[in-house]
Amino acid sequence: MSRTRIRSTPVDAACAAAVDLARTAVEAIARPGEVGEHLGFDSEGDRVVTHYFECLDRAYRGWRWASTVVRASRARNVTVSETVLLPGAGALLAPRWVPWNERLRPGDLGVGDLLPVEADDDRLVPGYTATDEDADREAVLEPGLGRARVLSPIGRDLAAHRWRSGEPGPDAPIAHAAPAQCSTCGFYWPLAGVLGRAFGVCANEYAPDDGRVVSVDHGCGAHSEATTVPSMIAEPPPPILDDMGYDLMDQA
Repeated sequence: MSRTRIRSTPVDAACAAAVDLARTAVEAIARPGEVGEHLGFDSEGDRVVTHYFECLDRAYRGWRWASTVVRASRARNVTVSETVLLPGAGALLAPRWVPWNERLRPGDLGVGDLLPVEADDDRLVPGYTATDEDADREAVLEPGLGRARVLSPIGRDLAAHRWRSGEPGPDAPIAHAAPAQCSTCGFYWPLAGVLGRAFGVCANEYAPDDGRVVSVDHGCGAHSEATTVPSMIAEPPPPILDDMGYDLMDQA
């Protein structure tokens, strides 16, 4: 077994000495006064060298001009292959491009907007496909009839984690101050299917989560059995009797 040997490419002397040719090529595409001093060169391959020049444009601080020169085999003349402006150390760069579907945030979807779902979205599976080993037991609750796709186990886990770790979960400040959990509230309506074991909908119009999904261990001050709160109907105070005073009355 032989060891792989890496052949180092020698620097072509003619290409390395073609600094003036590389500068002339850069000055042809740059504005006057934007090409600075020579910063060095890199050997790109056989008879291929890239020369670097300082960029003096104030809008491109940290960038550098690059001019690649080449020499054909057994030729004496050096020619310019490419000139380009490249970022250097400390250059100001645009942020990494992020696809639109990764830039979306909750609440971005407005009236009339459409949010297409990918065909291979992990959160969905065909409605007639068994999703896990408990499919026979869950088929009664989540048959998926009439729908092309239903939530997959991944989709359910993501939703459950998102709900429990957010405002509808047990760690919300309002849940810590609640007199009891939502599971014991008369306004709590469990969800259908597997998610109904841990989540439901609040049906109290005075609660902050009315019409929203809450976890069974969530809570708020609008609990149906909150008896520690005084009644909202004010009772009239008892009459005050003054036993020490007297009134002067006319005997006539």
